[in-house]
Amino acid sequence: MSKIEKLLDKLKSVPKDLTWDELVEILNFLDYCEITKKGKTGGSRVKFSNKENDIINLHKPHPSNIVKQYVIRPLLEKLEL
Repeated sequence: MSKIEKLLDKLKSVPKDLTWDELVEILNFLDYCEITKKGKTGGSRVKFSNKENDIINLHKPHPSNIVKQYVIRPLLEKLEL
């Protein structure tokens, strides 16, 4: 099983320890690229877009780097995983 397959399985289990970097790696694998146009007041908001211009808006977690479960659940529905 490859690293990305393990990360996808981890995401599907709605873990309490998924890091932001792991989530970004998963989204990149699913052809979602980070949009860097944050603007003056962008703060921790990050947008990801795919080739069909489907956009995912997320807040980068802080102060820790762990993505909360309440963020993962709707993301799984949107990604249809």
